[in-house]
Amino acid sequence: MVLGMTGYGIREARIKGVGKVRVELRSVNHKFLDIVFHLPGGILFLEEKIKKEIESKLQRGRLTCAINIIQPAGASVFINKDLLKNYINTLKDLKSEFRLQGEVDFNALIHLPGVLSLEEEGISRIGIWPQLRPLVAGAVDDVVTMRRKEGQALAGFLQKYTRSITLQLGAIRTRFKKVIETRVRSLASDVERSVFLKEVDISEEMERLLFHIHAFQQKLRGRGAAGKELDFIAQEMQREANTMAAKSCDASLSWRAVQIKSQIEKIREQVQNIE
Repeated sequence: MVLGMTGYGIREARIKGVGKVRVELRSVNHKFLDIVFHLPGGILFLEEKIKKEIESKLQRGRLTCAINIIQPAGASVFINKDLLKNYINTLKDLKSEFRLQGEVDFNALIHLPGVLSLEEEGISRIGIWPQLRPLVAGAVDDVVTMRRKEGQALAGFLQKYTRSITLQLGAIRTRFKKVIETRVRSLASDVERSVFLKEVDISEEMERLLFHIHAFQQKLRGRGAAGKELDFIAQEMQREANTMAAKSCDASLSWRAVQIKSQIEKIREQVQNIE
């Protein structure tokens, strides 16, 4: 079962020595796995562990991992006021220089790197990860669940278009046979017939396109990351459809070839959303 790349997950719980912690994961499509972290200063040392937890279940997509302390343990909170002032002054200068509108958002300020952190004496590095890991794993599971649902919808959409292309190919095959028989009878010599067939024969292109469609459908039913392979197969499908359209010797064949090209283009657009 293929996965989509859009998903959201959230989990929260109280962690001893830290406070009430919320883990949020947001996922959108991307060629590779790209993880952006927004972590409080006191747990920055866990970034690599969190990354490995995500990588164990996801292979592609741009993920934003935000961990917020929503009810801090009183003794462990530290706000770097000097750094906060520097941020505010810098933002004010930028606002003036570029004539920007709007006010500085406090919630955005407090989450800038280094502003909010945890005093080291209030944190047991050994004890945090065993408590935080289930939250991260749960949020990742939520993302996977959403991406699985999106994948099911995308697979249905793509199967529909591949079946439509297969039907179009059947109609092209029937029409092509009739056109060739009629045209060949009108030609005077074997040389003319040979040249004509060489220029317009699309039998091989139809067979290759059908092969690619079957490979595409089979890959959709498989497991694991399939987006890159599906995109490659779709490119090959498009290549054969382009050749068919270029070699067409009949208006009806040309029209159906254009329809196939349009459907393949839609397939390629949607494949970009598959992991």
